[in-house]
Amino acid sequence: MFHKEGFKIIFITALITVSGMLIIDNFISIYWLQKSLMILLLLVFVLVLQFFRDPKRNTILNDEQIIAPADGKVVVIEEVEEKEYFQGKRRQISIFMSPLNVHVTRYPISGKVTYSKYHPGKYLVAWHPKSSEENERTTIVIHNDTLGEVLYRQIAGAVARRIVNYAKKDKQVIQGEDGGFIKFGSRIDIFVPLDMKINVSLDQKTKGGETIIASK
Repeated sequence: MFHKEGFKIIFITALITVSGMLIIDNFISIYWLQKSLMILLLLVFVLVLQFFRDPKRNTILNDEQIIAPADGKVVVIEEVEEKEYFQGKRRQISIFMSPLNVHVTRYPISGKVTYSKYHPGKYLVAWHPKSSEENERTTIVIHNDTLGEVLYRQIAGAVARRIVNYAKKDKQVIQGEDGGFIKFGSRIDIFVPLDMKINVSLDQKTKGGETIIASK
């Protein structure tokens, strides 16, 4: 199963792959070069397919838990001053996604979207400390009656050049459902209240829609 954001790119890549195969077969007679170029085209196509995969996840709805919005590795757990929305201290959990990870963004909690804003910016590598404030990004805040407000931020990386965000202000969303997509390498920052229990550790791998990252 593939994400809808990848349909156009997959179709174009498939056309290029088939066309390339025909050209190579008809115009390159050196056997080893012909086969090498064909294998290279196939590898590129397979990489595009795996990047846009959208596996189903078994999300157990729970208003007292925050789940990972994306697949990846936990690279930051620290107390910070969140300046854009809360303008106060929060616990930040950051998940880095390599190009090999699933890049679907899922809603970390159920509730109502109270804030959704796109920020143009730089394309620093996603693990850079300043990427959260200087890179192209979207900031989304979801409110529910149990946890209050939880903020998550989609951040473009050095390779990523497009962030897709489905979380529009006043929209009612469900934990674990598709909230967007970041193309080709990126990072997600989640800001939670200081009194919440953190359920992940640094370098831990997360599974979007399933891994519990914090709980009440």
